[in-house]
Amino acid sequence: MFSLLTDKLEDAFRKLRGLGKISESNIADAMKDIRMALLEADVDFTVTKDLIKAVTERAKGEEVLRTVSPGQMIVKIFQDELAKILGSDASELDLSPPQRILMVGLNGAGKTTTSAKLASWLKKQGKRPLLVALDLYRPAAITQLQVLGQQLGVPVCVPPAGETDPVKATKAALKWLEEQGSGIAIFDTAGRQEVDDDLLRELKQVRDLVQPRETLLVADAATGQQAVSVATKFHETVTISGLIMTKLDGDARGGALLSMRQVTGCPVKFLGVGEKVDQLEVFHPDRMAQRILGMGDVVSLVEKASQEIDEKEAASMMRRFEENKFDFNDFLNQLKFMKKLGPLEGILGMLPGMGALKNMPGVDDKKLKHTEAIILSMTPKERAKPDILNGSRRKRIAGGSGRPVVEINQLVQQYEMMKKLMGNKGMMSALAGGMMAGGGMGGLGGLAGMMGGGGKMPQMPKGMFPGVGGKPNKLGKFGKRPKLGG
Repeated sequence: MFSLLTDKLEDAFRKLRGLGKISESNIADAMKDIRMALLEADVDFTVTKDLIKAVTERAKGEEVLRTVSPGQMIVKIFQDELAKILGSDASELDLSPPQRILMVGLNGAGKTTTSAKLASWLKKQGKRPLLVALDLYRPAAITQLQVLGQQLGVPVCVPPAGETDPVKATKAALKWLEEQGSGIAIFDTAGRQEVDDDLLRELKQVRDLVQPRETLLVADAATGQQAVSVATKFHETVTISGLIMTKLDGDARGGALLSMRQVTGCPVKFLGVGEKVDQLEVFHPDRMAQRILGMGDVVSLVEKASQEIDEKEAASMMRRFEENKFDFNDFLNQLKFMKKLGPLEGILGMLPGMGALKNMPGVDDKKLKHTEAIILSMTPKERAKPDILNGSRRKRIAGGSGRPVVEINQLVQQYEMMKKLMGNKGMMSALAGGMMAGGGMGGLGGLAGMMGGGGKMPQMPKGMFPGVGGKPNKLGKFGKRPKLGG
């Protein structure tokens, strides 16, 4: 999510931070780099121009020239202006009667899946969602919504067999809603092509019948430079009240979000960050501004972790750590927990100063899957007693997991190093603190806790934590503090 833009902006701001004094020439050079970063991230040209102009004008003011750290001040100004575009606070859904939400967007934006995700989110809030299938054009769209509704335990209204008129289907759906009584209705409409005026007029007819409290434009994060025209066309046709950006987990640019938010003036309500029905996040503008600037988003990470963590399980694991009884069952539980939090790249991006790790060799979700396959290929006895893993057992595990013996050896070495950490009170304190503060993140929490002063990455053994590959270094008994760079 925004990784391309974040990396480019970090490069531009790194140059500014190193300057003791700022001149108009320095500012111009920096703004040129930032302009290119925004355009390469598919932010609309006009939006980019306005943002650069606002930052430049403030950067040349007295507040920057007189400050002790002018470069840092310009970063702060950019963050402020970015936050203005994204909005001030999270925008809540209008769920007042008649409690109807109309989902609109282009073909392929993910409206049906997003409708189910929104239903899942509302259900978690203690609400009663109802799904209405109005996509009469895409083959299997109605069946897809029925299946998703069944999985969630949410009632789904389907049009009569053979119905091809969305207006008639809408009228039938409104009668169905009356029979259902109370509930928040989510209308999943057919995808539109931006230039298809007939379909857009049809959508307006549906909107006029439904009289929704919310009309949400579901937009693919990879829409690119087309984002402004798409948002403008839908806004002119049905007057959208909010945006839901989908597939942010699969696009490194994400400039469409900035463009659509600025052009429509409508708040971004939610972000789709995965394919599963529970992977819908409330959009927080201030947190997103921090993430784009590489400052992390610990609050969202802790919120996400708190939803997934089992407090009794976490307390039990802490006791096992304290008693130095850590085994491969615990290792496996930590892997499963990290998978629930989402892609490893996304987790690292939420930790301040850790975003750069996502580009390190061996730090990826594939490594997590390989590690999980190896542990699952062990017998229950082997997981509980790793000391019995002799050569023949390791060879059998390699065959069962489809991984080379050298990876099994590396994983065992990682385990042994973790056992040594359990016996080191200083390191154990860092791991425990990270685990409890991060909602049970285990290895990642400890990784953050071990970062030492100066904000630079210590020379830690590769492969110490799940998902971080590479052959472990020899650090003896961990008697010395990891050496800090710089």
